[in-house]
Amino acid sequence: MPIDIDEDNLKHGVLGLVIALVEVIKDALNLQAMKRMEGGSLTEEEMERLGEALMDLDVAIEDIKKEQGVTESVKSVRDGLDSIVDDVLDKMINPERWRKEAEEKGI
Repeated sequence: MPIDIDEDNLKHGVLGLVIALVEVIKDALNLQAMKRMEGGSLTEEEMERLGEALMDLDVAIEDIKKEQGVTESVKSVRDGLDSIVDDVLDKMINPERWRKEAEEKGI
């Protein structure tokens, strides 16, 4: 599935893509932070600093989206990326379907 980027306004489309990728990285950082907190590898002070940094990042991303008017572009890119990830996970869970699709396409 292609990623839908606002083609009428390339600047907004590219900025939407960049911010969407930053959000994906932020989500990965959140997951990693949760794992470290649950694993007990962070001190209270480190958890506090990390939490504040991630919240500051959330605020900054939302401010940029509003200021640049790219909220919908970011959502569109995120929806496209989510769809791609869902498709890949489905193929990993159902490899037989993936094999059949590949055979139908002559791959």
